[in-house]
Amino acid sequence: MKCSFCSKEYPLGTGVTFYKKDGTSIHYCSRRCEKYTEQKRNPRKLKWTGRFEKGKAEAKKKA
Repeated sequence: MKCSFCSKEYPLGTGVTFYKKDGTSIHYCSRRCEKYTEQKRNPRKLKWTGRFEKGKAEAKKKA
């Protein structure tokens, strides 16, 4: 499974999955990812997330 916040892979049977009323699902690998989503933090600005690494790689390609 892939975390919806940090985009890191985590094994099945761990983490939390939320289902919205429209049928979409949100997967979190840890409570930390869930907490930062509630605080509306941008995952591209946190160094421990996978999205930070992707953004850093894309910036190097553009430069």
